[in-house]
Amino acid sequence: MRHALALILCLLAAPVAAVQPDEILDDPVLEERARDISAGLRCLVCRNESIDESHADLARDLRLLVRERLVAGDSDEEVVDFVVDRYGEYVLLNPLTSGSNLVLWLAGPGMLLLAGALGWGYVRRRATSETVGAAKLSEDEEARLRQILDK
Repeated sequence: MRHALALILCLLAAPVAAVQPDEILDDPVLEERARDISAGLRCLVCRNESIDESHADLARDLRLLVRERLVAGDSDEEVVDFVVDRYGEYVLLNPLTSGSNLVLWLAGPGMLLLAGALGWGYVRRRATSETVGAAKLSEDEEARLRQILDK
């Protein structure tokens, strides 16, 4: 039981372990703001981890940069804008839904609607079309067919 509890506690503490003790700010309010900001910024090395969870050197540099900007008096938006200006929109874990990104956000649902319309049209056209090549059998062919089936 103790081992299971220790394992659970280690797994819960794993994401917090990336922020090193020397990075933590003395002011708990600023530290909480830094954690909120860094949870929304992507590690450019790990790709799908926030800089708060990543152990990469670049993630550490970004965490320190965020804390420096907060200590300098920047607002949360100013800090995020500074990092985006420096590293590009890719650094955001939740990309913006404006500008050229709007095309990317709408492409998925648009393609789904287009595929649904094409599929619906194909099924509808196939259901209403006459069967091609379904000619009646001649009397000789019917007799031959009966003979084959009777065997």
